[in-house]
Amino acid sequence: MSGACRPPVARASAPLSGAGTEVEQAPVTELDADADARAATEHPWLVVVWNDPVNLMTYVTYVFQKLFGYSRARATKLMLDVHNKGRAVVSSGPRERAENDVTRLHRHGLWATLEQAG
Repeated sequence: MSGACRPPVARASAPLSGAGTEVEQAPVTELDADADARAATEHPWLVVVWNDPVNLMTYVTYVFQKLFGYSRARATKLMLDVHNKGRAVVSSGPRERAENDVTRLHRHGLWATLEQAG
């Protein structure tokens, strides 16, 4: 862009010398970025499957067995929780894995969400 004007650059002036020119420094506080990351990862992410009027109970049991390797008894118990309570936590862990589990459940036609425990 030719002819564009730039705003003037502010330049810091040299420190003043002499009596009465002491500058009080503000206290320095360190930000702990790792503390925020640790707090976010302390609680695992939960994969929740919700009841829906579309999928058969046998199909939901099959999907739990296929995707998570659950025994027929455990998959049936989780399916009954979904059916009777309206929802069931089917897996938990780090966020990336939980997001992957939700995506896989969606691909199989189940209504699933993730939420952080705690």
